[in-house]
Amino acid sequence: MTRVSGITALLLAGVAAHAAAQGYRVRLDTHVQTASFRGVDLDSIPASDAVVGSSGGTETADGFAATCDFSGYCHFYRPGAALRSAPLVQQADATAWGFGVTGLSLRANARLLTDLASADPWPGTHPTVQLLEGYAEYAGPWLTGRAGRQMFTSRLGPIGFDGARVLVRSAARRIDGDVYAGWGLATASSLPITSPVLNPLDEYRPARRGLVFGGGLGWSGVRGSLRAEYERELESDTRYFISERAALSGEYRPAVRWSLSGGAEYDLAQGWWGTADAQLRYASPSLTASIGARHYRPHFDLWTIWGAFSPAPYNAGTAGVWIRPLGRLELRASAERYDFAATETSTPLVDVEDAGWRTGMGATYSITSRWSVDADLHSEFGPGASSWQLEGALGYSPAAATIVTLRAARLRRPLELRFDDAAVTMFSLDAAFPLGNGLQAGMGAAQFKEQRRRPDAAALDWNQTRLYLRITALLGTSADRLPLPPARRSRALERSAAQGQGGAQADGHGLPASTAEGPAR
Repeated sequence: MTRVSGITALLLAGVAAHAAAQGYRVRLDTHVQTASFRGVDLDSIPASDAVVGSSGGTETADGFAATCDFSGYCHFYRPGAALRSAPLVQQADATAWGFGVTGLSLRANARLLTDLASADPWPGTHPTVQLLEGYAEYAGPWLTGRAGRQMFTSRLGPIGFDGARVLVRSAARRIDGDVYAGWGLATASSLPITSPVLNPLDEYRPARRGLVFGGGLGWSGVRGSLRAEYERELESDTRYFISERAALSGEYRPAVRWSLSGGAEYDLAQGWWGTADAQLRYASPSLTASIGARHYRPHFDLWTIWGAFSPAPYNAGTAGVWIRPLGRLELRASAERYDFAATETSTPLVDVEDAGWRTGMGATYSITSRWSVDADLHSEFGPGASSWQLEGALGYSPAAATIVTLRAARLRRPLELRFDDAAVTMFSLDAAFPLGNGLQAGMGAAQFKEQRRRPDAAALDWNQTRLYLRITALLGTSADRLPLPPARRSRALERSAAQGQGGAQADGHGLPASTAEGPAR
């Protein structure tokens, strides 16, 4: 489908929904930016033409690091031509209701993607038309049913499928549950696993879409909540397992400002524990602090080859604190230490790091009601690489819904096991402001300066300027905009009025004259 026909289809769908429904709400978002990047070309030379470089490694005669094998040739990457792109994204999110059945509504979320500048399109712009969500929903007091393309997130991660989902709830018993079934989408994607766009994933991927079904059951009370979830995915033709997992999560609130939360996942298909975590948190107006622990293991579907490598999990301890000593100032800091589990492999000639850490600290200060400043510093050291990043921002809001932000950042990422250490400096200026009649605009520019540190001829700097423009339109009826109920008098206000504190005189309704302004709007 071409971009023009896709836009026409969306417009016709919107017009039809508007004509048939008593109420609708549409958000149209158009975002375009310019970007450039350098490609690379794989090249080779006979091994007899290779030379030994200043670092002791094999290089070409013109100084490019090369890798030689038993074929008699040495392979290397030569910088390719500069590629320029202008990716354009047009997204429409629409909801319509009022079809004669109480609780019935239709929802669609789709986007059109294209590249306006490059013959080699920007990654992710194919297919041109992508349907993220599209379903009919019936919502009642205790039952909600949906049919169509749906995406949601649970303890087991992002879930997308074409099928049906039913949610039930009981306020009296404080329980809720859901079941769903359908044809699955690729993990964290709006595309089926059979899409040609996903061809580079693996040659062993299923020839047909998998069947996914699962559900969850939850309970919530005054002091806490608990939820259990289960999901299974099968190949539709062979009925072989793609994945089968279960999860349990919960939260306990022993006091007003304290909470203890956590959860765990179990991979039934692989027979091992997946990711698990626990966190103790304290929150008050001036101080928020947390301490936690987590066990992380990546999950791979059984049809992939990656599960055969028995991915090693890591265990980590985390801590964070947010302090607000003044009304205009917030200070924050976080830290994490992690250690990988033993891989049960022997590397007698190589000493490999198996632990790392991450830290971060920052501050936000509101200079005035219109000006604010923000700064963050992040540092990380782990197996194979390390990085640190310093970022600062200055914000100015001259009017309501209008903000101008100036940012500067510096990122450095040295690599331990290979060449191509890089440092990037970035400056940007962004502005967001209303245009009236439900229109919101945003525009900005960013300058990137990259420095690559390596001892061969591939140490090329790649600097570029990026520009972007965004227009958002909100359309809809006022059917869902109910007026607020009249304001209720608080007990403290009633006591103040009765006692005549502060010299305020009560009006005929017992409210201080300075606060008797009628219903809230």
